[in-house]
Amino acid sequence: MAQDRVEAVERALTILDAFDSPQERFSLADLAGVTGFYKSTLLRLLGSLERYDYVQRGSDGRYQLGHSPVRLARRHPPGRQLAAWIQPALDALAEHSGETAALLEVAAGRAECLLVAVPSVALRHELRPGERWPLSDPRSPALDFAGGVMVCRALDTAREPRALWLSLSGPTGRLQPPQAEAQLVAALGELTRGPDSRQAAVSEAR
Repeated sequence: MAQDRVEAVERALTILDAFDSPQERFSLADLAGVTGFYKSTLLRLLGSLERYDYVQRGSDGRYQLGHSPVRLARRHPPGRQLAAWIQPALDALAEHSGETAALLEVAAGRAECLLVAVPSVALRHELRPGERWPLSDPRSPALDFAGGVMVCRALDTAREPRALWLSLSGPTGRLQPPQAEAQLVAALGELTRGPDSRQAAVSEAR
């Protein structure tokens, strides 16, 4: 209700919403243009957000998201049913491929990592739940990152109405897309059959 509104909180949330954009770093003028707030108002609110690490100010004076939003996202993972269904498949993929396996969701032109399993190797793609990025190709949520490659396959099932994808990502040269495709196809096939065949299906694609 209107009497329950706290104007300062709503303004702070408006600022955070501005970072839901392909642009990662904003000057004070940028934020004033996006939010419509005076710079003096922005400075007060950004000071509080910075103290709680919701935003960070760089040496150039530009602002970017801090660690708190991702930290909170990690504390509230996807539903238990989805995690119980997908996480074992990701764990098996990471173990047998030696690469980072993840469950991605695509919505509103952006991809978000929901679940992840990382391999026990020093050189790996450090993907984390809650990380988001704009789609560079509408046909795939693959993240374009320096020195690495990501291969994705859609999870086509009536069990989940959302646009979900499995991915394997790792260093260029070590991760071979054809092999990664085969491993993802095996994992997807196993997910449609049930938990008993998971280990065998992924192992066959090695």
